[in-house]
Amino acid sequence: MSDLRVTLIQTELHWEDPAANRALLETRMGALDSTQTDLIVLPEMFATGFTMNAEALAEPAESSASLAWLEQQARARGCAITGSLAITEGGRAYNRMVWAEPEGLTLTYDKRHLFRMGEEPRHYAAGGQRRVIEYRGFRILLAVCYDLRFPVWLRQQPPQGEAFDYDLLLCVANWPAPRRRPWRTLLKARAVENLSYVVGVNRIGEDGNGLSYSGDSLAVDFKGDPLVDHPPETPFVETVTLSAASLSSFRDTFPAWRDADAFALTDFDDDLHE
Repeated sequence: MSDLRVTLIQTELHWEDPAANRALLETRMGALDSTQTDLIVLPEMFATGFTMNAEALAEPAESSASLAWLEQQARARGCAITGSLAITEGGRAYNRMVWAEPEGLTLTYDKRHLFRMGEEPRHYAAGGQRRVIEYRGFRILLAVCYDLRFPVWLRQQPPQGEAFDYDLLLCVANWPAPRRRPWRTLLKARAVENLSYVVGVNRIGEDGNGLSYSGDSLAVDFKGDPLVDHPPETPFVETVTLSAASLSSFRDTFPAWRDADAFALTDFDDDLHE
């Protein structure tokens, strides 16, 4: 493993306006490129905000302007970029986290846990597979917003004979301000229990439903200590370097993973929450 530079983009979003949001995010990213960062993380549903108008706004996977934009930005900047989009494929809409690398590789993760209190299951289908990506020496688990509340889904699930299956958990979100304390608490808890770095990127501002967002985007280390933490409701762009040596050393000197309960997730129901 080598160190990984991760850039958090905390910003407001234009409601249900993909073109305006792509322009806004280009402005926020500025001249960021591979000389400054390895990975840029955008919020959940960065093109629209957390819309339930999937029938009108979810973009077809094969012709998504926002997906093409994400891929183009990764190529132009020479670094990976990730965030989630409302995407349709096979007659279903998904809250899909897209991972685009500069060499052209694109990978996806469909949000597993749909936020029933916001009626997300009425408009989107749930994913059925975890996604761990290997990038520049780090193994990275992808997650979207409400997934953060489900520790079994995000628990280390290493192959037989290994101690860990990921080194960094990435969670992108539109997590409303009234629940900011659980957001912050859960990010730290996932880091501590998994002996992993955690980066959570949330939006700020108000959406078209009148919900306000405080941001509270965080990068935390394997002990739950914040590496990036700004005042609420403040836009920022910050790059943090995640030390591979520090992570490896802590896992060796505090091997709590040796006492973990073995388990496996099986029999995924792809129609969950439909």
